[in-house]
Amino acid sequence: MPPLLTFAARVSDGLPLVASFAPTSEVLEEHKQQAKQILRGLASSRSAAKMSIETTARKVFHYLIRDNICYMTLTESSYPKRLAFLYLEEIGDGFIEELTRDYSDQWRSAVDTAARPYQFIKFDQFIQRKQRDFVDPTSRQNATKLNEDLNDIHSIMKKNIEEVLNRGEKLENVSAISSRLVDQSKEFKWGAKKLTWQAMLNQYGPIAAAGLFVCFVLYMKFFW
Repeated sequence: MPPLLTFAARVSDGLPLVASFAPTSEVLEEHKQQAKQILRGLASSRSAAKMSIETTARKVFHYLIRDNICYMTLTESSYPKRLAFLYLEEIGDGFIEELTRDYSDQWRSAVDTAARPYQFIKFDQFIQRKQRDFVDPTSRQNATKLNEDLNDIHSIMKKNIEEVLNRGEKLENVSAISSRLVDQSKEFKWGAKKLTWQAMLNQYGPIAAAGLFVCFVLYMKFFW
């Protein structure tokens, strides 16, 4: 089974730049929505450069981040992880090559200023060719790629879909708690200052009042 869906998206806001779907019923609408949620969540935290995310129906998302672009695919859980990331690397290399051909050294600006989803949809043809190349993990071509690959897949972060999709909510909760703590800290500081002034008045107030009374008596006796 080939990579089932492929996205290239801008990391800063999750805007999909191009997407391609394999002609199969294995890709559920649920998975498409999960992919978009994952991409939107990349900007809200410091995301790992590579990650595999286990999801429903024995599927796994894999993504690779390079040059502020996230390349994501969905595969069967039995599909070799190393081959999935080799696929994403070839998609990334081809995408940058295509952008460089169209925009020269201004391709980063073209990505940063893209205003509509799937603005680079013509790259879909390249993705479809690559999907066909990676259909069979046991083919001679892919076996050779795996043998030549020196990347350590054990260093790739692994999570499940619930952890990733709940991350945005948790970050919002942390932000709200942080704001409340700041407000409480300000209130505490003001309360502490108020208590300090009250303590000083209680301690030195009677002495000051007595001094003023003595000064008043002396003034009345000698100058009135």
